[in-house]
Amino acid sequence: MKIATILGTRPEIIKMAPIIDEIAKRGIDQIVLHTGQHYDKEMSDNFFRDLEIPSPDYNIHVGSASHGKQTGLMMKGIEEVLVSEKPDIVLVQGDTNAVLAGALVASKLHIAVGHVEAGLRSFDMTMPEEINRRVADVASSMYFVPTVESAINLLAEGFSRRNLIVTGNTVVDACFRHLEIAKKRGIEEESLSRLDIENMDNILTLTMHRAENVDDRKRVTSIIEALKELDQMNIIFPIHPRTKNTLQEFGLFDELDSLEHVHIIKPIGYLDFLQLTSASTLILTDSGGLQEEAITLDVPALTLRYNTERPETVTSGGNILVGSDKDAILEYVDRILSDEEFRDKMKNAPNPYGQGDSAKLTVDAIQEYYEKGLLDIKAPEDIMSSFSRKMALIDEDITVREFETKNDALIHMAYDGDEMRFPADDLNLNGMMITYDERE
Repeated sequence: MKIATILGTRPEIIKMAPIIDEIAKRGIDQIVLHTGQHYDKEMSDNFFRDLEIPSPDYNIHVGSASHGKQTGLMMKGIEEVLVSEKPDIVLVQGDTNAVLAGALVASKLHIAVGHVEAGLRSFDMTMPEEINRRVADVASSMYFVPTVESAINLLAEGFSRRNLIVTGNTVVDACFRHLEIAKKRGIEEESLSRLDIENMDNILTLTMHRAENVDDRKRVTSIIEALKELDQMNIIFPIHPRTKNTLQEFGLFDELDSLEHVHIIKPIGYLDFLQLTSASTLILTDSGGLQEEAITLDVPALTLRYNTERPETVTSGGNILVGSDKDAILEYVDRILSDEEFRDKMKNAPNPYGQGDSAKLTVDAIQEYYEKGLLDIKAPEDIMSSFSRKMALIDEDITVREFETKNDALIHMAYDGDEMRFPADDLNLNGMMITYDERE
């Protein structure tokens, strides 16, 4: 078996490192292809070396461009590699243009696609990431789903439960693995080292880069006004160059930079940022991945968005959506600082993304599919049989697997009262309403 992994951005490298490591430990043949989507020093071989994983076998250096041009260049480069290497499965992670390009190219070449972190939905079609993740799911053969909620998203869209593998999220594996590496190495970035975060109280780590915040004068002004009043916090803000330029255009940067409790520093490396996150009292962010990392590291998060494709962090109690609402930001920061019970509830929120064994579960599933011949994509040889779509209320003790075997059926969804349940093989259906396809 040969596994190809496609990477485009730093978060993809971070989240796929545990899987690449697990594949290597098992001696499975693998290639790693890097699109060079955001190629800079952080994307260089040093970053792979820092995470203790091999450098990519291929880098197609597409650089930054418009969505269409960048995706097209990626598809051209990826196709050349896949035609030459002929992997059995291509792994893509998340929702970037590299994911879109990799999934489309592989599926057109009749190579199985495994989508790591499949099924996330913000239901906001103005987000390019939402389009990317939906298209990648359509082109995939295996879905490595972080949570049951994400699996239900896919079931609701008509995907077969038999291809959904609930693995948890590799962000947990990555946080544990990489924090250990980071602590061994210590803080390297001088601007962060000077702050002496080990001896600093009430650290609020701020990240803000999404266009819906940064490019909207009203929203970003409201957030800045909240930051000005949070003088009980030590706000550490590794600022994205684009964010800095926009704040300067709006006349907000100098005012923010002059505040004694705000420490604006240049962007820092991942391992340094992980140490900053773990030392924080709370996180204020519009990042998707940081919502996951915060709940993994037991740090309360306030998210500067009005929706999230990580709703499990909210329902678990470790994350609160505050949008750009100044009053909401101030209210919840105050509660986290002053209300010990509230703060502890957020810190101790159960992690919906698993316990750090996602990489193992992912590679286990790939090996099982390979051994059973399920990665082979071939044109059908049998005439399609007809089937009927049905609903039924189950009044006997019978599992999903037993029902499907008995009725030559495929269950799509199970409803326990008004709650949608993921139809895992061993789920007892007694008392549930189900929807299913039955072969005629």
